[in-house]
Amino acid sequence: MPKPILTLTTDFGLSDHYVGTMKGVILGICPRAEMVDISHQVSPFEIAEGAWLIAQAYSWFPPKTVHLVVVDPGVGTSRRPIVMEAAGQYFVAPDNGVLAMVYAREKHKIRLISNERYFRQPVSQTFHGRDIFAPAAAHLAAGATPARLGKVVEDYLRPSFDKPQRSGKRTWSGRILKIDRFGNIITNFHASDFPDLERRGFTMAIGPHQIGTLAHHYAESGPGELFLIAGSSGYFEVSVNQGSAAKRIGCEAGAAAELTVW
Repeated sequence: MPKPILTLTTDFGLSDHYVGTMKGVILGICPRAEMVDISHQVSPFEIAEGAWLIAQAYSWFPPKTVHLVVVDPGVGTSRRPIVMEAAGQYFVAPDNGVLAMVYAREKHKIRLISNERYFRQPVSQTFHGRDIFAPAAAHLAAGATPARLGKVVEDYLRPSFDKPQRSGKRTWSGRILKIDRFGNIITNFHASDFPDLERRGFTMAIGPHQIGTLAHHYAESGPGELFLIAGSSGYFEVSVNQGSAAKRIGCEAGAAAELTVW
């Protein structure tokens, strides 16, 4: 039998004990689990960034993979823990929109994680990753069915951060989803929604900076020149050849981006 696969995506970083502790809980319940770290460098509290990361990764994993996603600024509040079945896989996360970009593209079923038999006791008010999410994910990896965790719910959170909003006749207001390691600024403008951008004039505004050049690859523009490019995720990125666009502009995940087309 193949080992069950369990992925982890968090904003915990790697300088503290949090990720290691969750892995210890998982192994205590499902010793055969093969764990894959997608990222622990989500910007603190940036739900949209976590949503983007898991949305880029999940489809490359085999059926029955369990994805544990903990970006949880509402820990200890009335926000609910959920498990989602989608694309033949399982997703365990808080009900705060961090799974929104997956369920926007996949048929899905969402359940409330309410069966306390699958919690670690006592449950801390500040570390549900250890006491609720990791145990639930581990039990799923060990063979428990989602139905054992709780009932189906329909009133889960449906945020709209994955799509820019039209703000004028030729203008859309969006946001930065992610700054990658190279300083590329990944926006929530998907290239498929603007297929004729190359043939039209446009500007992408981030803060005081206006970008009006579209490139096909990173080396197409000169050193230090800001340009727009359709990245491997399909979303438009603001980049600079052999440099960091984020440092050049001075922006972070969550900041506003505006596209004007004429």
